[in-house]
Amino acid sequence: MTSHDVRQRIDFLVEELNRHNRLYYLLDRPEISDAEYDRLLRELAELEAAHPALRRPGSPTQRVGAPPADGFAEFRHSAPMLSLENAMDEQELRAFDERIRRLLGVERPVEYLAEPKLDGTSIDLVYEAGELVVGATRGDGRVGEDVTANLRLCSNLPLELAHTPRPPARISVRGEVVLPIVAFERLNARRLEQGLEPFANPRNAAAGSLRQLHEIDRARLRALEFRAYALAEGVPAGVRTQEGVLQALVAWGFTVSEGSELCPDIDAVLGHHARMLDQRARLPIEIDGTVAKVNRLDLQQELGALPRSPRWAIAVKFPAQQETTIVEAIEVQVGRTGALTPVARLRPVRVGGVTVSSASLHNQDEIERKDVRVGDTVLIQRAGDVIPQVVAVIPAGRKRGARRFRLPDRCPVCSAPTVRLEGEAVTRCTNLDCPAQLKNNLRHLAGRGALDIDGLGEKLIDQLVERGLVKRLSDVFQLGATSLEGLDRMGEKSAANLEASLARARNTTLARFLIALGIRHVGEGVAELLARRFGDLDALLAASREEIEGVPGIGPAIAESVSRFFSDPHNVEEVKRFREAGLRWPATQPVTAPSGPLANKTFVLSGGLAGMTRAEAKQRIEERGGRVAASVSKKTDYLVAGADPGSKLEKARELGVEIIDEDAFGRLLEGASPGGA
Repeated sequence: MTSHDVRQRIDFLVEELNRHNRLYYLLDRPEISDAEYDRLLRELAELEAAHPALRRPGSPTQRVGAPPADGFAEFRHSAPMLSLENAMDEQELRAFDERIRRLLGVERPVEYLAEPKLDGTSIDLVYEAGELVVGATRGDGRVGEDVTANLRLCSNLPLELAHTPRPPARISVRGEVVLPIVAFERLNARRLEQGLEPFANPRNAAAGSLRQLHEIDRARLRALEFRAYALAEGVPAGVRTQEGVLQALVAWGFTVSEGSELCPDIDAVLGHHARMLDQRARLPIEIDGTVAKVNRLDLQQELGALPRSPRWAIAVKFPAQQETTIVEAIEVQVGRTGALTPVARLRPVRVGGVTVSSASLHNQDEIERKDVRVGDTVLIQRAGDVIPQVVAVIPAGRKRGARRFRLPDRCPVCSAPTVRLEGEAVTRCTNLDCPAQLKNNLRHLAGRGALDIDGLGEKLIDQLVERGLVKRLSDVFQLGATSLEGLDRMGEKSAANLEASLARARNTTLARFLIALGIRHVGEGVAELLARRFGDLDALLAASREEIEGVPGIGPAIAESVSRFFSDPHNVEEVKRFREAGLRWPATQPVTAPSGPLANKTFVLSGGLAGMTRAEAKQRIEERGGRVAASVSKKTDYLVAGADPGSKLEKARELGVEIIDEDAFGRLLEGASPGGA
């Protein structure tokens, strides 16, 4: 992969994983299995390890969960609530054990405590003087959501601790809120009677219970159970093991999971895991594996933690449960980003205690790889015990004449042409005004990096679309105070403020407008390149794909995306409507080729500069015809090394890139020879 390809892949993985984090932690609507998420996360971690200069601050490798949801007070954990590294098989578990012994510098077996891996929602409870003061969700691992009021209704959660032994003045108890299977089935039966959609699994039902803000279902909250498994703060004097921590928690009145076992070595952990897998279907709560923890607390302290997970613990996952059924139809859904997703409608079948009637087939490549056709008998599983997926087609069950399935060349929602860009697996509808993606496109258009429309938030967008006030993107600029005042939480002052914000947004720049259109692969950097090269929108609309690709810094995938977008009549018409609604930007003289003393030179800035900010350095390079890249590659001409340059310096040395200090950089800006560093 070229450095450009690596950057694009990293950007894709970061955005996709952050989206799935939000779906999983905040919305309780996971779209992919835990195993698929882990695979994507591992790929991202490996790319970042090989290319540390490309690691983004918002990368999910640097986070645990997701930010707190709106509507709940924030709570900062006294110690981070980390996730667990996963072992998918015996080999990975043994590799974990070998790593532990290597880090500790011992050859003898390490003692572990094996515990059931609970399939619920992680919670942090804080007690002061033996009384519950705060209960919070994991959130992003450092800041969670204060859900104390809801947790107080949890049937077995002690509001006041037993005093034998006497607890420390302040303790932080970590554990999992779960919904017993019997209660889950009773809850879903009630929802079906009420005409509501049943919950996919007990974990989603438990998480949703804790996030009730207004119409509190007290019976549902009382059905929850809390299982304690750790002390992040307040370990009693004399307790030196994880086993001792569990004993102290029980003495204070907490429920801990049955099935924990002290294991003298990793072989014993594997034996325990096999027994738990055998008992799994008979347990009162759902578990999805075994957690192996180094038992001695002093060794846990010595081993420490990585940004996302402790080094001294690992989750050994259970294999997914499988069944066979029939594909009765294949339907196409259009997602909020325009992605067309084929979905297999299945003859309903019970898998892992849940009735499964559909499974995503993801994309055209996946359909062709598995050769799934209507009428086929297929093997399915609940990957990670959550998301149904088609594992394979059973050839003997195929009917004569079964036809291959292909995604349509027209969007099933708006009938606009669909496209699949080179190098991408996803087929998309590119119509800006497609009803399936209108809300998402509006949120993007209103964002700070685009038109920055203050007051046009998610809840207001929902109302505007659902009430038919906005049927296409440009309609937002037809809104007036009169039409807005009738909306929920939109009084006269709020309506006037939004109207003023829309008026300000009409005066923008070409680059910001291009970002607002939501063209695939067109972010801030690409938009600036296009705006600088073409000067105004008409010139860009008239440009061929080859002309767009000829812009320095624009690759073939971006050129194809931009060209296809502006060749769609729906989008051209929508651009016209934006202009008629008063959106305007200053036209500039097109820059047909870089000019100046640094023309066609690529710089990478690393470390702090004493004489100017990073933004000023970038501006001065571009004013002289050069360009600034984020990472070092073979195409880099100069690495400007300031104070503490980091890993980019090593990369530059490896590739033979010329390295200059700030003085030499200053001489280059003045048109002189840089000398060297």
